[in-house]
Amino acid sequence: MSERLLHRLAWIVVILCVAPIVTAGLAALTGDWQTWTDVLGPVLPRYVGATLALVAIVGVSTAVVGSITAWLVTVYRFPGVRLLEVALALPLAFPAYVLAYAYTHLLDHPGPVQTLLREVTGWGPRDYWFPEIRSLGGAALMLTIVLYPYVYLLARASFKQQSSNAFLVARTLGRSPIRAFWRVALPMARPAIAGGALLAVMETIADYGTVAFFNVQTFATGIYQAWFSMGDRGAAAQLSLCLLSFALLLAGLERAQRGSARTAGRGARFETMEKPRLSGAKGWLAMVICLLPVLLGFVIPVVMLGVMAFGSGQSLLSARYLGFMQNSVTVAAVAAVLTMVGAVLIGFRARTNPGRRSKGMVIAAGLGYAVPGGVIAVGLMVPMAALDNLIDDIMEATFGIDTGLLITGSIWLMVVAYMARFMAAALNAYDSGMATVPAHYDAIGRSLGQPGPSLLWRVHLPVARTSVLTALLIVFVDVMKELPATLILHPFNFQTLAVQAHRLASDERLAQAAVPSLVLVGFGLIPVALLCRTLGRDNSTGRRSAKIGRAIHAG
Repeated sequence: MSERLLHRLAWIVVILCVAPIVTAGLAALTGDWQTWTDVLGPVLPRYVGATLALVAIVGVSTAVVGSITAWLVTVYRFPGVRLLEVALALPLAFPAYVLAYAYTHLLDHPGPVQTLLREVTGWGPRDYWFPEIRSLGGAALMLTIVLYPYVYLLARASFKQQSSNAFLVARTLGRSPIRAFWRVALPMARPAIAGGALLAVMETIADYGTVAFFNVQTFATGIYQAWFSMGDRGAAAQLSLCLLSFALLLAGLERAQRGSARTAGRGARFETMEKPRLSGAKGWLAMVICLLPVLLGFVIPVVMLGVMAFGSGQSLLSARYLGFMQNSVTVAAVAAVLTMVGAVLIGFRARTNPGRRSKGMVIAAGLGYAVPGGVIAVGLMVPMAALDNLIDDIMEATFGIDTGLLITGSIWLMVVAYMARFMAAALNAYDSGMATVPAHYDAIGRSLGQPGPSLLWRVHLPVARTSVLTALLIVFVDVMKELPATLILHPFNFQTLAVQAHRLASDERLAQAAVPSLVLVGFGLIPVALLCRTLGRDNSTGRRSAKIGRAIHAG
């Protein structure tokens, strides 16, 4: 295999990743606008309003929760801080729609909380007011709880890398800890916080399971309703174009924030400073602030799902559920391997032929991380369904053979959608591994007679092995949890755990939905456990004493 062939394969992967986005836009612009005028036009303001409200609430909430908790565990010592510093990342294991199932069972009218309230007070159903969990506010709460770790992890890394000199100077000039944080530390960490909040917002606009279950009408639910309820693929494509435009705008903002992120200042970093201890009420308050997101985002949902699953009468070892798990694991494994192979090909092309074209390839291939799964699914289904119909018509007219759905009825279309959706994760992981390889290693390998394929196989891949395995795991778990694309693209009689959980929850069988939901959470814990292990290693290093820092903070 020649190096030129590897480069051509890289271009094929890029085309596969970009094609769904382009075709979704073309299908929208060339489709019939009659449904848009008659049906979607009146509800469009509702979609826009709900989507923008959800984005605003989740963006602000994740920024506040993530930055405050990151600051507390980075700078101070208080009861349980070593455990909480790791535990604050655990809600990442939950898909937001699984959290919605657990809290609906807990807080809805027939749930244990309201039932206990009525038994204790003797009130009837109309004698009291209780917050409605199935609302826009409830959806925003679910998304905030599972997405704040994006901000927490980026803000924590930023705070640890900041120079503490500016903060300590502000304290010596009489600023209180809160004012010094607000005026000095927070502005330096603003690019990281904004980047994390934008990632959370992009996940919010891509979410379908939570908003659909809570009956919040956003663009994501509108796409699905146009496709299945109205049977109008053109209208679904037109809604996809609206959502795609918003997603790409957010992606541009996120990339600009990432590019502007810099470590401000020089001197002793916060990670090397002796942390002042918060004692008494301040220490317990800090512990409660950091413990609350962990309880809401991990402990309570796990307990609730366990109780629901135990009383559901369903067994994971039944042939039916073993089939769901086999389907989920099979499609996730195939998609993860092919996505990682594509990322290696693109990364190798970008490294061996640096320049604007290679940089453009990487950016184009990674666009899918900002595009909701429903948009990618529509972008694949519209042209592939037309191709299937064309093939069927030709075969029927020529040979009298009914071919049916050759492409849209297979799992390979799902695999292409997953590749386009999660290529960015694989590219970022591979790039982080290759960043440790000096450029002159390539020249040394070539001088020793190693052509392109051998250079990739004998030099690049062994060095980036850990990053490749990490990327495989991340893509595997992301595919397991992906709902919108799977709902639209999955073949008949091929159900995954995510689809089964959504179907049961849509039928109000929440106890039964807890069984596949728990399995999804279990798979989601695997990459989070690796992340927590990294955080734990960070806690055991870089703790040099600094008495002046302790003395200034103590005031």
